[in-house]
This record gives sequence, structure tokens and C-alpha cells, in this order.
Amino acid sequence: MQRISVVGTSGSGKTTLARQISQRLGIPHVELDALHWEPNWTEVPDEVMRDRVSVALSGNSWVVDGNYSIVRDIVWGKADTLVWLDYPLWVIMKQLLWRTFWRSVTQEEVCNGNHETLYKAFFTRDSILLWALQTYHERRREYPILLQKPEYAHLEVVCMRSPKSTQDWLSSLSPPTRFPIFPTWKLS
Repeated sequence: MQRISVVGTSGSGKTTLARQISQRLGIPHVELDALHWEPNWTEVPDEVMRDRVSVALSGNSWVVDGNYSIVRDIVWGKADTLVWLDYPLWVIMKQLLWRTFWRSVTQEEVCNGNHETLYKAFFTRDSILLWALQTYHERRREYPILLQKPEYAHLEVVCMRSPKSTQDWLSSLSPPTRFPIFPTWKLS
């Protein structure tokens, strides 16, 4: 496991898990949202997104989180492992409601100077809550079909059905072996 893609519905915990995997395995973390969103929630053109992702994933090891179909062929094509956070909708909505509330109140930055607001979450068509509801069932139908395609047959798929199983799996990952540093001896 050196090139890992973490996918799941918005609010499932993709970024949190990817950061934890990154720290545990000592490999770089790539957040697709940070490559996709410019300040003021401005989306980059598809070609720019594809270029950014290609560059970000040019190394030998990484963990990436996100569901952008425009770059799926790049991400999944280069990945060796796909971790799918396939939690029940109620778990995702509970996590997402809490995260959205927390980010709105604390004004925690999401990426590139962008912030969530309660107004946007509850009173606009751009609501992350609405997006999660709209895409949840679509992802659960789509991923099994996509994962049967020959171009993704190389992927080791790890499907997580609960936050507990995810934490158990994460705990089982072996950190990279660190060799002790020996002092340099000089003969005189």
C-alpha cells in the first residue's frame, strides 16, 4: 500500500482518514478539494484540475482523498489501494451536521481561504448537506460498477462500513520501518 485513494460520500471522513493514513505510513497526503477549489469557492477548469492532480500524484507514494469523477481515471489508475468509506446515511449526516456546524461557528478554513457558513449549509442549493443527500445513493450504486471495470482490476479495495471498522483497520497499519541512525566513526 503506497498509493491509496480514499473515497466516500461528503462527510464520511475521507480527509480525516487520509491524514491519519499519511501520518501512520509516512507518505504525502493530497486533498483533491484543495486542488479543485480556489478562493471564494471558485472551481478550477477541468484541464487545470487534471494537470494539478497529475503533478500531485507523480510520486511513488501518497494518499489522496476525494470523489472527483473528472480525475478518477488518473487517481484510480495510479492507486494500488482504494479505501471506500461506505457508512450508513445516518452516520454520514450526523458527522456532516456536526462538522458543518463546527466549521461555521469557528470559521475553520476548509481550503484556500474558503469557509463554510450555516446559511450556505441550510438555505442554498450549494448546501453540503443537500449534496451529501443527493450523492449518497448514487455513489453506493456507482462504485461497485466502476470497480468491476478492467482498468481498475489492479486495485485492492477496502470497504469500510462503520467508523469503528475504519479505526480498527487504521490501527492495523504498520508504520514504515525506521532504521536507527548510527554515529559516524572516524579512525585517527
